[in-house]
Amino acid sequence: MTRMHVPVRLRWNDLDAYGHVNNAAMLVLLEEARVQAFWGAEIVDSVTNPSTLWLVARQEIEYLSPVPYQSQPLDVQLWLGRLGGASLEICYEVCSPLDAEPFTQYARAASTIVLVDPTTQRPRKITEDERASWSAWSDEPIAFTRRG
Repeated sequence: MTRMHVPVRLRWNDLDAYGHVNNAAMLVLLEEARVQAFWGAEIVDSVTNPSTLWLVARQEIEYLSPVPYQSQPLDVQLWLGRLGGASLEICYEVCSPLDAEPFTQYARAASTIVLVDPTTQRPRKITEDERASWSAWSDEPIAFTRRG
Protein backbone atom coordinates (compact mmCIF):
# COMPACT_ATOMS: atom_id res chain seq x y z
CA MET A 1 0.00 0.00 0.00
CA THR A 2 1.12 3.51 -0.72
CA ARG A 3 -0.22 6.23 1.52
CA MET A 4 0.06 9.89 0.82
CA HIS A 5 1.41 11.85 3.79
CA VAL A 6 0.09 15.40 3.78
CA PRO A 7 1.26 17.95 6.35
CA VAL A 8 -1.65 20.11 7.55
CA ARG A 9 -1.01 23.09 9.81
CA LEU A 10 -3.46 23.97 12.53
CA ARG A 11 -4.85 27.48 12.72
CA TRP A 12 -5.76 29.28 15.90
CA ASN A 13 -9.46 29.31 14.95
CA ASP A 14 -9.45 25.48 14.67
CA LEU A 15 -9.50 25.33 18.47
CA ASP A 16 -12.53 25.20 20.71
CA ALA A 17 -12.95 26.58 24.25
CA TYR A 18 -11.12 23.53 25.64
CA GLY A 19 -7.98 24.23 23.58
CA HIS A 20 -8.52 21.26 21.26
CA VAL A 21 -9.33 21.10 17.57
CA ASN A 22 -13.08 21.52 17.20
CA ASN A 23 -14.97 18.60 15.67
CA ALA A 24 -16.29 20.76 12.81
CA ALA A 25 -12.77 22.09 12.12
CA MET A 26 -11.66 18.49 11.58
CA LEU A 27 -13.78 18.37 8.40
CA VAL A 28 -11.90 21.40 7.07
CA LEU A 29 -8.54 19.80 7.91
CA LEU A 30 -9.58 16.65 6.03
CA GLU A 31 -10.69 18.76 3.07
CA GLU A 32 -7.34 20.58 2.99
CA ALA A 33 -5.46 17.27 3.03
CA ARG A 34 -7.72 15.82 0.30
CA VAL A 35 -7.21 18.82 -2.00
CA GLN A 36 -3.43 18.84 -1.46
CA ALA A 37 -3.17 15.10 -2.02
CA PHE A 38 -5.31 14.72 -5.10
CA TRP A 39 -5.05 18.04 -6.89
CA GLY A 40 -1.71 19.33 -5.61
CA ALA A 41 0.02 16.12 -6.66
CA GLU A 42 -1.96 16.12 -9.92
CA ILE A 43 -3.28 12.64 -9.22
CA VAL A 44 -6.68 13.80 -10.42
CA ASP A 45 -5.74 16.23 -13.18
CA SER A 46 -3.44 13.78 -14.93
CA VAL A 47 -6.26 11.43 -15.92
CA THR A 48 -9.59 13.13 -15.12
CA ASN A 49 -11.52 15.60 -17.22
CA PRO A 50 -11.08 18.86 -15.27
CA SER A 51 -14.79 19.67 -15.59
CA THR A 52 -15.79 16.55 -13.62
CA LEU A 53 -17.38 17.45 -10.30
CA TRP A 54 -16.11 15.67 -7.18
CA LEU A 55 -19.00 15.75 -4.70
CA VAL A 56 -18.82 14.55 -1.12
CA ALA A 57 -21.70 12.13 -0.58
CA ARG A 58 -20.82 10.89 2.91
CA GLN A 59 -18.26 11.48 5.64
CA GLU A 60 -17.52 9.61 8.83
CA ILE A 61 -15.02 10.57 11.50
CA GLU A 62 -14.00 8.56 14.52
CA TYR A 63 -12.23 10.72 17.11
CA LEU A 64 -9.59 8.78 19.03
CA SER A 65 -7.82 11.50 21.01
CA PRO A 66 -8.22 15.28 21.37
CA VAL A 67 -5.96 17.24 19.04
CA PRO A 68 -4.12 19.96 20.99
CA TYR A 69 -2.70 23.03 19.31
CA GLN A 70 0.82 22.44 18.01
CA SER A 71 3.11 24.46 15.80
CA GLN A 72 4.26 21.50 13.69
CA PRO A 73 1.83 20.30 11.00
CA LEU A 74 -0.26 17.22 11.63
CA ASP A 75 0.52 14.20 9.45
CA VAL A 76 -2.66 13.32 7.57
CA GLN A 77 -2.31 9.99 5.79
CA LEU A 78 -4.64 9.32 2.86
CA TRP A 79 -5.39 6.38 0.60
CA LEU A 80 -8.28 5.00 -1.42
CA GLY A 81 -10.28 2.39 0.44
CA ARG A 82 -12.65 1.57 -2.40
CA LEU A 83 -13.08 2.32 -6.07
CA GLY A 84 -16.71 1.74 -7.04
CA GLY A 85 -18.56 2.32 -10.27
CA ALA A 86 -19.01 6.10 -9.98
CA SER A 87 -17.64 6.69 -6.49
CA LEU A 88 -14.51 6.30 -4.46
CA GLU A 89 -13.76 6.24 -0.77
CA ILE A 90 -10.92 8.37 0.55
CA CYS A 91 -9.56 7.10 3.88
CA TYR A 92 -7.64 9.22 6.37
CA GLU A 93 -5.63 8.82 9.54
CA VAL A 94 -4.91 12.08 11.34
CA CYS A 95 -1.69 11.67 13.32
CA SER A 96 0.79 13.64 15.35
CA PRO A 97 3.48 15.51 13.43
CA LEU A 98 6.14 13.35 11.80
CA ASP A 99 8.92 12.41 14.24
CA ALA A 100 6.85 13.61 17.23
CA GLU A 101 7.17 11.61 20.42
CA PRO A 102 4.96 10.02 21.43
CA PHE A 103 3.18 9.08 18.22
CA THR A 104 -0.57 9.76 18.50
CA GLN A 105 -3.35 8.85 16.13
CA TYR A 106 -6.03 11.49 16.70
CA ALA A 107 -8.74 10.40 14.28
CA ARG A 108 -9.61 8.15 11.39
CA ALA A 109 -12.10 9.11 8.75
CA ALA A 110 -13.56 8.27 5.37
CA SER A 111 -15.20 10.38 2.66
CA THR A 112 -17.29 8.92 -0.14
CA ILE A 113 -16.80 10.98 -3.29
CA VAL A 114 -19.14 10.71 -6.29
CA LEU A 115 -17.89 11.75 -9.73
CA VAL A 116 -20.55 13.82 -11.48
CA ASP A 117 -20.83 14.90 -15.11
CA PRO A 118 -21.28 18.70 -15.05
CA THR A 119 -23.59 18.71 -18.10
CA THR A 120 -26.04 16.03 -17.01
CA GLN A 121 -25.55 16.54 -13.25
CA ARG A 122 -25.60 12.73 -12.98
CA PRO A 123 -22.95 10.39 -11.57
CA ARG A 124 -20.52 9.16 -14.17
CA LYS A 125 -18.47 5.98 -14.19
CA ILE A 126 -14.82 5.92 -13.20
CA THR A 127 -12.85 5.41 -16.41
CA GLU A 128 -10.35 2.60 -16.91
CA ASP A 129 -7.51 5.18 -17.05
CA GLU A 130 -8.62 6.67 -13.73
CA ARG A 131 -8.98 3.22 -12.15
CA ALA A 132 -5.51 2.18 -13.34
CA SER A 133 -3.92 5.42 -12.14
CA TRP A 134 -5.65 5.50 -8.76
CA SER A 135 -5.21 1.81 -7.91
CA ALA A 136 -1.63 2.60 -6.82
CA TRP A 137 -3.16 4.46 -3.86
CA SER A 138 -5.62 1.70 -2.90
CA ASP A 139 -5.68 -0.35 0.27
CA GLU A 140 -8.15 -1.73 2.79
CA PRO A 141 -10.84 0.72 3.92
CA ILE A 142 -10.93 2.12 7.44
CA ALA A 143 -12.23 -0.32 10.02
CA PHE A 144 -14.28 1.93 12.26
CA THR A 145 -15.00 0.82 15.81
CA ARG A 146 -18.61 -0.30 16.00
CA ARG A 147 -20.55 0.60 19.11
CA GLY A 148 -23.53 -1.41 20.24
